[in-house]
Amino acid sequence: MIQQPTVAVIGLGAMGHAFAANLLTKGFTTHVWNRTASRGDDLVAAGAIAGSNPRETVAGADVVIAMLADGATTLEVISAEDGILAGLKPGGILVQMGTIGVDATDALIALVKKQRPDVVLIDAPVSGTKGPAEQAQIVVLASGDRQAAAAVEPVFAAISKGVKWLGEAGRASKMKLVVNAWLIAMMQGIAESTQLAQELGFSIDELWDVLEGGPLAAPYIKGKMAMFKSNDYQPQMQLNWALKDINLALDASGACRLPVMTRISETWQQAVNAGYGDSDLAVVYRYLGNSNKQ
Repeated sequence: MIQQPTVAVIGLGAMGHAFAANLLTKGFTTHVWNRTASRGDDLVAAGAIAGSNPRETVAGADVVIAMLADGATTLEVISAEDGILAGLKPGGILVQMGTIGVDATDALIALVKKQRPDVVLIDAPVSGTKGPAEQAQIVVLASGDRQAAAAVEPVFAAISKGVKWLGEAGRASKMKLVVNAWLIAMMQGIAESTQLAQELGFSIDELWDVLEGGPLAAPYIKGKMAMFKSNDYQPQMQLNWALKDINLALDASGACRLPVMTRISETWQQAVNAGYGDSDLAVVYRYLGNSNKQ
């Protein structure tokens, strides 16, 4: 039997917390760290080992998962004097799983190559939100030296339902922006379509009844329409983080024009400014409805 790798999870937001919980459930020795330490109290109670800083937390780990808020935070926590690279053992595997965009990913690749060329860097953002992550039903988009990172395979198996390997490090973060662009366009589309349906005299249930069973009946859309109906926007993915992802896609688009994405960015920024940012991104439906009444 192959011995399970020891894993450190750095960053215990909704996704990182779910990863650590699943690893513990599957019997992995799991180290955790978060700037707000109390975020990991339940994990420690379940058997996780908390570190006082990233350097201490990753000491002895075979695989380190970084799941942090954005590119600047990720680079800081990885490169700091008490950061990940300072504590990661020789030949260790660093898995960057946040959505940090192309520029920050390129900077991270260069940083690891310069400071710790012995470290195997895997660029591995995920497709999925809080609920699927808690059920280990996300899909990992991975890129990097898969052969050198063999120890990461059982870790991915414990936290996901599958992995899509996409080539050299950096390609997964690019694909994540593509996937998010589609998700964001779909979210805005169903929010506006549902507003139109109600303006024309149809209920949310009637609209879903027409969609259900056909090619447009995406499970993701069904869940968001349930939020429209209940007016409960407990976040699976907060609107402010979704807005961050739109802007990362726009930053990476180069000569590729994205007029719809540009307009969505403007609209969602207005929604965040109006106080909706901490709610699930489906709250754009309520924002549009309130705006239409003004």
